[in-house]
Amino acid sequence: MAERKATIAAEVGLHARPAATFVQTAARAAIDVTVGKANGPQVNAKSILSVMALDVRQGETIVIIADGEGAEELLDELVKIAEAP
Repeated sequence: MAERKATIAAEVGLHARPAATFVQTAARAAIDVTVGKANGPQVNAKSILSVMALDVRQGETIVIIADGEGAEELLDELVKIAEAP
């Protein structure tokens, strides 16, 4: 199991286009991926409704967890998306 933390840089937070890009990237992987606010519950990172319901705003930290082959590479990609302005 691999884990990364990322600070949301987009002005809109992890909503709209950033959320869609994040979820689409996670969904391409054949492994389990979850995301949540630091010290909060984890949700399925492949579900747009679940990710948007987290209400992650600019400057907040998220924790992304992936389990399986290719987890490290996937997490690197998801962190880049989360930290993109």
